[in-house]
Amino acid sequence: MHKIALTLAGGAALALAACGSETSGEFTTESGENAEYTIDKDSGETSMTIKGEDGTATMRSGADVPVSLPKGFSLYPGSKVVTNTVVNQPDGQGTMVMFETDAAADKVIAHFREQAKAAGFDIQMEMNTNGTLMIGGERAGDGSTLSVTASPGEGAGTSGQLIIGSNSGG
Repeated sequence: MHKIALTLAGGAALALAACGSETSGEFTTESGENAEYTIDKDSGETSMTIKGEDGTATMRSGADVPVSLPKGFSLYPGSKVVTNTVVNQPDGQGTMVMFETDAAADKVIAHFREQAKAAGFDIQMEMNTNGTLMIGGERAGDGSTLSVTASPGEGAGTSGQLIIGSNSGG
């Protein structure tokens, strides 16, 4: 799963940097996979498909991409989605939601910590760096992973990022 995810991330950066004013195109990744991308000029949404020996991986990213979190998870109440990225791969899927909220960073982290524990995640990492809070963990049995970062924004608000990855069958 990591190979395709890294390819998608690198490919997305390459495609967006190389495309300029183009709204679609095709390219070959460094590892030989065939990829194609489209960019919606009106919404800014980007989608990409990469076909490789491990199967087909897709990515969809933008502010209007619907947020579909695993059972037991929800965004912090009143959050505004800045960008939602969804990656589907032959061996799993991942979601990265960047959001803003008026709540304090510690309240955001507490919200996701409670949901993660209820969903069977073991919080294995906690960090506080200059007010930016982060937790990360894994769920035993299926290897699903979770990472949440909450950074105080300008004023009283918080910028957050939620990443949840799950393996097929998990």
